[in-house]
Amino acid sequence: MVDVLLGLQWGDEGKGKIVDYLTPNYDIVARFQGGPNAGHSLHFNGKKFVLNTIPSGIFRESCVNVIGNGVVADPVRLKVEIENILAAGTDVKSNLLISKKAHIIVPTHRILDIANEASKGDKKIGSTLRGIGPTYMDKTGRNGLRLGDIISSNFEQQYRDLVNKHLKLIHNLNYFDFDLEELEKPFFEALEFLRTFKLIDSEYYLNNALSQNKKILAEGAQGSLLDIDFGSYPYVTSSNTTAGGVCNGLGIPPRAINKVKGIFKAYCTRVGSGPFPTELNNEMGEKLRKNGNEFGATTGRPRRTGWLDLPALHYSVMINGVDELIMMKSDVLSGVGEVKVCTSYRVNEIPTSQMPFDACNVEIEPVYESFEGWNDDLTVVRNFEDLPLSFRNYCKEVSVRSDCKIGIVSVGPDREETILC
Repeated sequence: MVDVLLGLQWGDEGKGKIVDYLTPNYDIVARFQGGPNAGHSLHFNGKKFVLNTIPSGIFRESCVNVIGNGVVADPVRLKVEIENILAAGTDVKSNLLISKKAHIIVPTHRILDIANEASKGDKKIGSTLRGIGPTYMDKTGRNGLRLGDIISSNFEQQYRDLVNKHLKLIHNLNYFDFDLEELEKPFFEALEFLRTFKLIDSEYYLNNALSQNKKILAEGAQGSLLDIDFGSYPYVTSSNTTAGGVCNGLGIPPRAINKVKGIFKAYCTRVGSGPFPTELNNEMGEKLRKNGNEFGATTGRPRRTGWLDLPALHYSVMINGVDELIMMKSDVLSGVGEVKVCTSYRVNEIPTSQMPFDACNVEIEPVYESFEGWNDDLTVVRNFEDLPLSFRNYCKEVSVRSDCKIGIVSVGPDREETILC
């Protein structure tokens, strides 16, 4: 049985906390896509941890964590991430498995990313400049290197062939501000480090686990509105962030999928460029950013903030087949006064409740409804019935209008600040 947990907005919904919270119910947690552009934050025992590539079940000793074939991994960042976890007293080697088919981000991928973004001028995508896009491009272009290749006898030649292709592209973009030799030293050190870990044929491992009735939680990165096919193209990520990406990213059959759990914030945020119909470029937007500490866990970039967008949420519920919603950061809306929710759009003056195909090129005006706010400190509440009535009414309206029940409400960053509905 495989349950899926993924984001329903533009990422940063709080997936790491919920994976960590749910992990005791599963034998295996497996990341199925994305790379080190995603930062999953976990808070427990008074400490904060940020995971970029490793699944968020890593701190639960009874759980095996798998980096799936759909992931792209930067060896340097992965090494640092592992060392940080080891320093916290967690034995990573015993419960971390890495797919041989996961693709490698090499130093020139990151240089290409920077060069490409610089060449776009004011039409930048908003890349995190971590080499994610170029790595996925090499994957689909059949030029990429995979983690299984690092134990091959001809890896060095494969690597040099790929780097030479990249250097031609970088020079064509007139970008010369880099020192490849300096970047390669930690890269090759990281490869030596990763060779000591368990590199596996993950599709066999996971399907064998399913035949033994093991419970698997598939963890996604970014959010559904950044999906390469269904997001606000071209301001999207380079992988399939929706439930459809699970089978490709882990090598499991569709019939293995059981429940799809979708995470969303009680408001909206977005990092980088791209359409954001409910964005608040005012005092309220700044208040949400400050109260919610809306700065990238990986990049530190301030996030754009806005009211909850129900047409977008309903769209994500629809394309993912979400069975249960999980509302995050409910506590951030405490004390903001009247809470607004976008219930439909006017696109070029025409009313609609659908996400427009050309969202980047049309004028989208959000149509709002207002709800009574609440001033209570939600972080101290542990039972849904004890939450303020106005907040419970807010939850009910979101559930009805998104056509999906809310199963969990998060009222703070810590593991304990989580309420089952």
